[in-house]
Amino acid sequence: MSSDLMTRVNDKFVTVDGLKLRYIEEGEGPAVLLLHGASLGSSADVFIRNLAPLARAGFRAIAFDQPGFGLSDVPADLSAAYRRDSIPKFMDALGIKQAALVGHSQAGNPAVQLALKEAERYSHVIVLGTGSLLPPLEGAEDRGAAAQQRLERRMASAEPTIDDTRKLLEANLFHHDLITPEELALRHDRSIGKNFVAFVARSAAAEGAPPKEPKTPIWQRLVELKMPLLLIFGRNDRANAAQRAAMLKEKFPELDVHIVPDCKHLVPWDAADEFIRLAVPFLKR
Repeated sequence: MSSDLMTRVNDKFVTVDGLKLRYIEEGEGPAVLLLHGASLGSSADVFIRNLAPLARAGFRAIAFDQPGFGLSDVPADLSAAYRRDSIPKFMDALGIKQAALVGHSQAGNPAVQLALKEAERYSHVIVLGTGSLLPPLEGAEDRGAAAQQRLERRMASAEPTIDDTRKLLEANLFHHDLITPEELALRHDRSIGKNFVAFVARSAAAEGAPPKEPKTPIWQRLVELKMPLLLIFGRNDRANAAQRAAMLKEKFPELDVHIVPDCKHLVPWDAADEFIRLAVPFLKR
């Protein structure tokens, strides 16, 4: 990470459900809560370059390490539902009555779930690269997604080397020049030790979970949201994300869907400027 980015990081901690959770923030004004994904090495740091621009635009931008990630404590319950339900509890701990939610990758789905459940608590929802919120592409094979899954399975079998961490970042970033030595070291630090142990346990729990009862896919419920919704996907993301995002827009023309060129899965890194260009006027709406 560049020294300019490092100087803007000031770790803070708050206790939620008996767990010490780390967060970083900048600015004053309406709260914008940025939620990271669940892949190995994920943490609030994925949003470091986004905090200051949001703060300059008049927002209180907050990103936190969800339970079991980054510098936050690891909970006994490693389920996705527990992480989702920790979000409003985190807001309560900071005295935030209402916030806009920005969910990257796997966090986009729980952000939408929360907004559907408690509309008055969330002013806006922004989704970044969440494939589970896109319609399926029948009969299509995505070699990039398959290679990504193989890499992640291999990484779950043994603590990653720094070269493994670089390969995972390269698979998720279009602009490899963003992987500076400082950024790589930080991501690797968030991928080893207790975070690796928690990642393996989460993966095992997810594989052993009983099959869920059929229900309406959540992407079909996006039009039910009572607050403004913005969806941003990288054109070069895995799992045919761009094609599926176009399908979503075709099925629901009223949705605000953007497909960003030269961008893979880590939208907050790969398309930081475009994210701010789209997000600021949206959040002020």
